[in-house]
This record gives sequence, C-alpha cells and structure tokens, in this order.
Amino acid sequence: MTTTTLAVLVPLLPFLGAVAGLLLGRSAPGFVRPLAVLPTLTSLVIAALVAVRQSGDAAVNAATELTPTGSVPIELAVHIDGFAALVAVLVGLVASCVQIYSTGYLRDDPRYPSYAALVSLFTSAMFLVVYSGDLIVLLVGWEVMGICSYFLVGHYWETPQARTASLKAFLVTKLGDVPFLIGLFALATDAGSFRITRVLGAVASGGLDHPTLIALLLLAGVAGKSAQFPLHTWLPDAMAGPTPVSALIHAATMVAAGVYFIARLLPVFEASRAAMVVLAVMAAVTMAGSALAALAQDDIKRVLAYSTIGQLGYMTGALAVGDRGAAVFHLLSHGAFKALLFLAAGVIIHAAGTNSLAAMSRMRNLRDRVPDAYWTMTVALLALAAIPPFSGFFSKEAVLGVAEHVITGHTEHAPAAAGWIVLVAGLLTAVLTAAYATRLWLLTFRGRGTEAPDHGRQPLTMTVVLWVLAVPSLAFGGFAFRLLPDWFDGRDLSPTLTTSVLGTGVALVGGIVTYAAWRHTTALTARVPLGAVAAHPEGDAARVEAEAIASHEPAYGDIAHAPDPADPGRLLLGPLHRHAAAGFHLDAVYTTLFVRPVQAGASLVRFLDREVVETYVRGAGALPRWLGAAVRRAQTGNVQTYVSALLAGTVVLAVAVVLVATGA
Repeated sequence: MTTTTLAVLVPLLPFLGAVAGLLLGRSAPGFVRPLAVLPTLTSLVIAALVAVRQSGDAAVNAATELTPTGSVPIELAVHIDGFAALVAVLVGLVASCVQIYSTGYLRDDPRYPSYAALVSLFTSAMFLVVYSGDLIVLLVGWEVMGICSYFLVGHYWETPQARTASLKAFLVTKLGDVPFLIGLFALATDAGSFRITRVLGAVASGGLDHPTLIALLLLAGVAGKSAQFPLHTWLPDAMAGPTPVSALIHAATMVAAGVYFIARLLPVFEASRAAMVVLAVMAAVTMAGSALAALAQDDIKRVLAYSTIGQLGYMTGALAVGDRGAAVFHLLSHGAFKALLFLAAGVIIHAAGTNSLAAMSRMRNLRDRVPDAYWTMTVALLALAAIPPFSGFFSKEAVLGVAEHVITGHTEHAPAAAGWIVLVAGLLTAVLTAAYATRLWLLTFRGRGTEAPDHGRQPLTMTVVLWVLAVPSLAFGGFAFRLLPDWFDGRDLSPTLTTSVLGTGVALVGGIVTYAAWRHTTALTARVPLGAVAAHPEGDAARVEAEAIASHEPAYGDIAHAPDPADPGRLLLGPLHRHAAAGFHLDAVYTTLFVRPVQAGASLVRFLDREVVETYVRGAGALPRWLGAAVRRAQTGNVQTYVSALLAGTVVLAVAVVLVATGA
C-alpha cells in the first residue's frame, strides 16, 4: 500500500467512526466505545507508519482535481513533509488518549455517543488540515473543527455557562475566519492556484503582488483559531466543556491549527517584514498578558487555558523570527504535556468533588488521594516551566535560541526588531510561567481548602492515559532536538549556552519566589473551611462536573467568593491581581466597542422597521380599505335600492346632457 493511500486512510477512519457512532448510538450502544477508540487508534498507527516511511525525506505529493472551477482549480491533494508526518502522530496520540480517557470519564453520560462521534469528527478534521496539500480542502477541515468545538464546548447545554461559552467560541473564531477566507482567495489569485506547493513556488519567484495585505488577513484567522491576542478571549470560557474536550482542543487540535498553518506557509509571511513584526508583537503581548492572567486565576482549568495561550505565543514567536522548526518542536512538546495537564486536572476535579470550574484554593489532601495525578502532573508542570531535562526546556529553548540568532545576525529570515521582541517577551513569560506552575502545584496538592468526600479510585482508563502521556513529557525533548532537524529544515535546534542559562535561571527565580510567597502567606494565616461540602454520587467524574456546573455555585458554599489569604498570586501581583483575574477586562472592552453598538444598531433597525416601514405599509393599505368599505355599503341586496340608484343616475345623466347641449 502506497504512502498516499495510507495518508488518505488517516482522516477517513475517524470520520467513518463518527458516522457509525451517530447511526448506532441508540440502536446498538455496545458498539459506541469501540467505534470511538478503535478507528482513532488505527489512525495513530497508520500515521506513525506514514511518518516512518516519510522519514524526513522529500515531501510526498499527490493530487487529483476535485472539480472544474475555471481559472483556479480545487484539488484533493496531500502534501506530507516532516512537519506534517510528526504533527499527525501527535494528533493521533492525543486524540486516542482522550477517547480512551473519556470512556471512563463520561461512562454514565447519556450523550456519550454523540460526544464520542464529535470527538472523532474533530480528529478527522485536524488530520485533514495536517495532510492537506490544497488550501480549500484545508479550509474544510478548519471549519469542521470550528463547528465541532461549538457542540463539544456546549456539551452541558443545560447550563448557561456552557451555552454562552460555545456561542462565544464560535463567534470569535468566525470573526477571524472572515478575513482569513478573503486572504486565502487573495493568495490563490496572486499565485494562480490553491495548491500549497504552487503557492510556495509563486512566493519564491516573487509572484505575490500584495504580500503584506495577504499575510495580515491570514493572521486574523490564525489569531482566532489559535487564541492569540486580540481574539483569545474565547478560550478561557471554553473550559465550561468536559475536561477531555479541553485537552483535545488545547493540545493537538483547533488551537494548534493556526500555528501549523503559518508553519506551512511561512514564506508567505516572510515576504513581508511588516507582517513579521506584527506577528512578533502579537506573540509578545499574548505571551506576557496570558501569563499574568494565569497567575491570578483560581480555577485550575482557566490557569491551564491561559497557559495554552501563552505557549502558543511562544510558537508564533518562533514563526515571527522565521524558524518553523522551533515552532513545531514546541508544538509537539507542548501537545504532550498540556494534554497530560488537562487530563490530570480531570482526575483532580473528580477527587475534589468540585466542578469544571475547580477552585484550587478549596482543594486539600489531594496528593495522597490521587497519586497518579500528583506525580504525572508534577512532571507536566516541570515541562511547562521549562526545567531541564523535561521536554519543555528543549523546545522553549529552541524558540529563545532562534530569537537570539536573529538579534546577532546569524539569520536574515526576520528583522532584528522581531528577535528582540520575542526574546524579551519570552524571558519575561518564562518567569511568569514558572510562577503560575509552582502556584498551581502548591495550591492543588498542598492547599488548605475544605476536604471533599472521597469518591473512590478513578477508572483505570483515566490513570493509564496519564502515565502514557508522562513519557513524552519527560523524555521527548532530550532526543528530539537531535533528530528533528533531519525532519524539518535542517536548522540546528540544540540549546545554546546564553539563552539556556537565562531561560532556566529566570524560571528558577519565578518558582522560588512563588514558593517563598506561599510560605509567607501560609505562615500569616491558616485556612479555616467555612462551608459544608456537597456530596456527589461516587464514580462518575462527568456527573460531578455537570452537577456542579448546573448548580451555578462552587461546591464549597460559604467560601465561594472569599479571597484565599494563602494565595501567593495576590502577593506577587499586588494591585494588578484584580485586573489580571478579569483578563485585563478585554471582554468588557469588546462589549463596549462592539457588542453594545451592534445591539444599539439592532434596536434602531427594529424601531425603523416597526415605526417607519410598517407605517408606510399600513398607510398604503388604508385607502383601498376605505374604498372597499364604501363600496361594501352600497351592496345592500335590496333590488328597489338598486333600481332607485339607476333611475337617479339616469336623471343626473340626462340633466348633464341638457346642460351641455344648452351651453353649446
């Protein structure tokens, strides 16, 4: 079987599994879990086989014309280079882990069949984006992921939080997709094709007439899909969905799609130095702002959501300095440890008896009750904080190292200004990342909150997945930086001395200062639980999550809105804490700038329609109505009346004739 045939099977199998799951979900519920897990696992195996065959050699290209369209054809094409081969393996690994984990997490959920089918469809769409060699086919996968995210984030649709979050995710990403679509058509018009290889060939020959405009239009779509400033506000709210969905969206699909798209078409962006500087600024603001917001959040999943935004900022920063190898290296590393963080958070949510909005300040004694989550999450947090030898150190160092190379003039793929912006923001974010990672670990596993009732051991399918993902989180970076250059552009990804010392040094400072602040705050005050803990049925993690969301209140009653005096984030951020906790009020700004004007415009249109347009319509119908009423009065049905009117009319006519004749 050829590599191209195998590549076609990779997105096809989860798609068929999704269709079969939807059709058999009610009639044959026993087949739902196998149909959710087996096609995705098979796609993972085939994707790994495709990667072995590709082996970082020349890209595999194949295409067939999908339909005649005139001047710019649309082709069903695959383009598999080293980037595509490895990203597909990551997508298959994370999606398989999520599907296996979900069989335990949502084992009693009545909507599990539709959930599993949507996850399979989501996975198929991301595979399509990764392997596609045609921009229109890529766009199809891009949009299918968007609609799947709408349904998955709104899985608990009975709750207003989930409904609002799903609608917000859909609308904000669509706001970026409109200019993205325009940019795709403009790019294809200049290049004369939607085929990625031909587009890149046109760029190499200087065939783009409007590179800056095209790059900025495409960046709008990337900002929405990959949750970059200023279109990032949907991602923290999307935590209202089930925790496995959060792992899937954050680790390997949806938000990774934007970064991967830029990596695929990086020469298009490099054709405009202005676009590269804009990309660098966007990455810098995203990195620093999201890290500050993460340091102020109390909900464990919102901390991880802002963390994802910041780590995606590192990836876009690497792209802004012209190194897609470093960007995809961090994408692969981040996919493993961020999936582990979210799935471990799901175990913690169940053990703590809270909801998907799980307050860390109300957790207690979780280290002994969830040892699997404790050890694996510790590994993932060390990788997130970029502490050697964990995988995050090597991939984050690759980003900082390439920024240094741009500054020192070792590469000319990006302006020096972009290098300075990315390096300074990256180091600042490294301090903050270590700080909020340390804070999350301390509050979650050494917190002094109210102890929740023991819900028993988690299903084996949940804990096994954690250990599977812990392996790449620990060991991937140590050998990847040596092997990946052969799969990518051949650029060196080895750590450099200067940025390694700086990055690790500031990360250690961030962790140590946070620990000192935590010791200081815990010494000043002891946490006293005030509320009674709501008991939840034992065993079903998803039910715990759904019931607590539906209650609209945290599970710890009286202390729902009380600040935690032992939170080191308050001490570290000081007066900035309140603003960072609210995401620097961007939602309020957008409400003022966009939502209220649109609502006012809608009210004006409704007023004009009701008071002006309808008035004219009613007026236009009034005269015929009056005439009809007058004619109706003449229709009495009395023959004598009709004869009298006829005679009267005859007399009137006769008199008129006589008068006319006399006058003549």
